[in-house]
Amino acid sequence: MSSPVLPLTWHLARCSGRRGLQSQLLAAGAAAVGSLVLLILLAAYLGAGARADRTAWRTPAPDRHGTAVQALATTYVRDDPVTVVSLAQLPHHARTPAPPGLSAFPKPGETFVSPALAERLRTLPAAQLAARFPRVTGTIGVAGLASPDELLAVIGRSPADPAVAKSAAGDGIWDEGLTARAVISGYSGTRRSLFTSSDQDAVLLGVGLLAVPVAVLASAAGRLGAARREQRLAALRLAGATPRQILAMTAAESAAVGAAGAVTGSLAYGALLPMLAEVPYGIGSWYAGQLWVGLPLLLAVVLAVTGLITVSALSMLRQVAGSPLGVAQQASPRRTRLIRLLLFVAVLVFIKTSARGSDLTPARIVGFIVLFYGAFWMFGPWVVDRLGRVAGRFARRPATLLAGRRLSDDPRGAWRTVSGLVLAGFVAGFFTVGNLAIIGSGFRGDEVAVPTAHGTVAEARTLLKDAGVTAEVRGGDDDFLLGGQRGVVARVTGGPEHVDRALTALQPLGHGRLPYGKAYADAQNITVSNRLAQLATATLAVSFLVAAASAGLTAAANVLDRRRVYGLLRLSGTPLKVLDRARLRETVLPLLVLAGGTTATGVYAAYQLNKAGGGTISTSGAIQLAVCVALGALAMFAAIGASRPLLRKVTADPTRTAD
Repeated sequence: MSSPVLPLTWHLARCSGRRGLQSQLLAAGAAAVGSLVLLILLAAYLGAGARADRTAWRTPAPDRHGTAVQALATTYVRDDPVTVVSLAQLPHHARTPAPPGLSAFPKPGETFVSPALAERLRTLPAAQLAARFPRVTGTIGVAGLASPDELLAVIGRSPADPAVAKSAAGDGIWDEGLTARAVISGYSGTRRSLFTSSDQDAVLLGVGLLAVPVAVLASAAGRLGAARREQRLAALRLAGATPRQILAMTAAESAAVGAAGAVTGSLAYGALLPMLAEVPYGIGSWYAGQLWVGLPLLLAVVLAVTGLITVSALSMLRQVAGSPLGVAQQASPRRTRLIRLLLFVAVLVFIKTSARGSDLTPARIVGFIVLFYGAFWMFGPWVVDRLGRVAGRFARRPATLLAGRRLSDDPRGAWRTVSGLVLAGFVAGFFTVGNLAIIGSGFRGDEVAVPTAHGTVAEARTLLKDAGVTAEVRGGDDDFLLGGQRGVVARVTGGPEHVDRALTALQPLGHGRLPYGKAYADAQNITVSNRLAQLATATLAVSFLVAAASAGLTAAANVLDRRRVYGLLRLSGTPLKVLDRARLRETVLPLLVLAGGTTATGVYAAYQLNKAGGGTISTSGAIQLAVCVALGALAMFAAIGASRPLLRKVTADPTRTAD
C-alpha cells in the first residue's frame, strides 16, 4: 500500500487558499535570493582565484636548461599599471613555445598588446604612451589575459637588449613583484601578479561577512508560514497522524518550495552572468567564463539551500509532535533559556583570546567572523525575549504593550525580522571606520625616478626638453626615491599628462630599467587599500540588500501567520493604526539594542585590525557609518511598510479572519 503522505501534502498545499500560496511564494522568494547571492559569492571567490592564476605565467620561473630569456617590468599611464613582458630567444637553442595568448614566439622588435592597451594607444598621444614600445604587430588573445580591461604588452627582444639583461630584474626596495628576470623554457611560473594576488583573500573576507546573513535568510524561508503550518499539522496530529507522517509532510512541502526557489535563483544567476562580468573588481571586469561556478557546484548550492530550508522547517515541529493540543490552542509561548547568554559570552571570550597575538590570516579572520555570527544568531532571540518582557511591564501605550507581548511570545520570529540588519550592522561598523593608514613611499605625485648607473642629469634634462616637459632634475646616489640605487629624479611641472610624457621621454636613460613614479613605488599598498575599499562597498551594498529582503519577506509572512490574532484584536475594538504601530515597535526595540551592539562590535574589530596594522580609526568613517545606519533603518522600515496593505487586507473582514 502506497504512503498517503505525498498525496495528502499535495492536497493540503492546493487547498491552503490564497494565504497559503502567498506564504509559499514568500518562502520561495527568500530561497531564490539566498541561492542567487550564495552563487555570486562563490563565483567571485573562484573567479578571483582563476583570474590570478592566469597572471602567473608572466613572472618567469628559472630553468637551467632554458631556451629563452623572459623579463617582467611594469610601467604606468594615468596611474594605471601596464605589465610589460620581454622575451628573447637564445641562439643555438631549441625553439621556445609561444606565450599564452600569442600564436608564435615574438620576433625582436614585435609588440603584442592587450585590447585594452591597444585602445589606450589609440586614444593617448604617442609621446605619453605609444613611444615606450616598439611597433605594435598584433593583439594578445584571451588565453594570455586575466581581464578584458588589463593593460599588457609582450615584446620580442634580442638577447643583447638591455631590457632582458640581468640588471632588468631590479633590486630596489620598490621593485618587489613588479620586475623579474630569468632564463626559461616555458611559462610554468606560479607566482601571481602583484595586482591580482590579494584578490581572492579579499573576496574570502567578503564571503565570511555575507555567507552567514545569506544562510540566515535561507533558513528563515523554511520558517515562513510556520504558525499556519503548525496549526494545520497540529489538527492532523490530533486526528491521528503519527509524528513521522507530520515530519514527512513538512519535509516534502518545504523541500518542494525551497527547491523551486533555489532553482529560480540559480537560473537568475545564469541569466545575470553577462551583467555580473561587467562589474569591475581589481584589475577590471571579468570574462563571463571566470564567474561560472560549474554545474556540480551550482547543484550543490541548490541542494544546500533546499536542505537548509527543510531542516529549518522541521526544527519548528518539536512542539507539534509532542503537544499538538497546546499548539492548536496557542497556549505555550516559546521561551528562551539563559544558556544562550552563557554560550555567547563563552564564544566572545574564545575569539578575544584566540585572536590576541596570533597571525590574523584571512582564513582565521573569516573563521572568527562566522563564529561570531553564529553566536549572535543564537543570542539574539534571548535578548528579544527579555526586551519583550521589559516592554510589556513598563508599557504606557497599547501599541507598546502589544509589541512587548509579541516579542516575548515569539522571540525567534521577531529576531528573524531584524536579524539581517543586525548582522549587517557588524559589516558597516567594521568597514566604515577601518583605516589601515599604510605608510607610503614618500613619493610626490609629480616625481619621476630613473634607476641607472649610466645616465646623467644633463642627459635627462635634454630628453625632457625635447619632449616639451618642464622639470627640476637632480642626480642621486642611494637616493630614497630611487630605492637605494643610483639614478636620476625629476620633479615635473604640470598635470598627469606631463608625468606620462616624462615617463616616456626618460625611458632610454634607464638602459632596460623603466622610469617610475609614485604609483609604482606605492603599488603594493595601493593594491591592498583599493581591494579593501571595493570589498567594503560591495559587502555593505549586498548585506543591506539581503537585510531589506529578509525583513520584507519575514514581515509579510508574519502578517499572514498572525491574521487570526489580528482578526481577534480587531473584533475586540483595536484600531488598525494601533496594530501597525505595534508591528513597528516590535521591530524598532530589538533593532536599537541588537544592531547597536553589532555595530559597536564591528567598530571594535576594525580598531583591533587597525591596531595590528599600525593604523587608526578613520574619522571620516564615523560620518559614513551614520549614513549606513540611517539608510539601513530606512530600508528596514520601508520593507516593513510594504506589508501594511497586506495587514489591512487580512483584517478587512475580522469576523472571517478570526474564525
